[in-house]
Amino acid sequence: MTRRTAWLPAIAFYAIGGLLALLFVAPVGWLVLASFKSGTEFAQTPPTYLPQTWSLENYRRLVEAGLFRNVLNSVVAAAGTVVAATVLCVLAGYGFARFRFRFRGVLFLVVLSTLMIPFQSIVPSLYVILDTLHLTNSLAGLILVYTVFALPFGIFTMRAAFAAVPAAIEEAAIMDGAGTLTTLRRVLLPVVSPGVATVALYAFFTAWNEFLAALIFTTRQEQYTLPVVLANLQTGAGGLLNWGVLETGAVFAAVPCVLIFLILQRYYVAGLTGGAVKG
Repeated sequence: MTRRTAWLPAIAFYAIGGLLALLFVAPVGWLVLASFKSGTEFAQTPPTYLPQTWSLENYRRLVEAGLFRNVLNSVVAAAGTVVAATVLCVLAGYGFARFRFRFRGVLFLVVLSTLMIPFQSIVPSLYVILDTLHLTNSLAGLILVYTVFALPFGIFTMRAAFAAVPAAIEEAAIMDGAGTLTTLRRVLLPVVSPGVATVALYAFFTAWNEFLAALIFTTRQEQYTLPVVLANLQTGAGGLLNWGVLETGAVFAAVPCVLIFLILQRYYVAGLTGGAVKG
């Protein structure tokens, strides 16, 4: 009787966890299944939950609209943002955590305070700056904007990650003759890899899913990213919402995010936990 009683909390935990997981996974699964419905079935009343006739019509429409070119734009923008934001955040976080300089605390607060500035309020200024630099209608301009978005959170995360590393590790490397950059690259980076993965994931999600900046700073079809082109394709004849194309495009947009998160979730959770406990 005692052994059976001991199993009850575990059974209850896994049952509740399984139900919660099902609640989160079910909409995604329904989205994937719905992408195989035809346009006629989407307009059917009453609606059907599962495809009665499996169709690749929505996927064909996206391919004919040149979706892969726009996916490539999103990949380039996201990859460039990940590289730029990760490098800058690692260097800035290391500087804030290890170096002592005047107004360090004030400067760090200024960096964090940018999180409270609504993006919409600085759109005109950003547009003027990018237009002056001839970076409108270019992926380089989007990468710069997305990198700026990712810097405050990334710097905060990397500062916490470096601050959690004992100074003795760095001092031992310096005693062995390693310079500052060598110590950072060979000694500290492997230790703070969860923080680096967190920053990289955050930068990727920021760039991959961003819509407003891509809509404003790009006006040419060939420069559109995936969210912008989906917004243009979702309207069908007569101004009706084309649910099939919209949900199929959402599948295209969601799959890379889900796969990358599943691969790096261990580092992502560890990085967020470390930043929350160590400050």
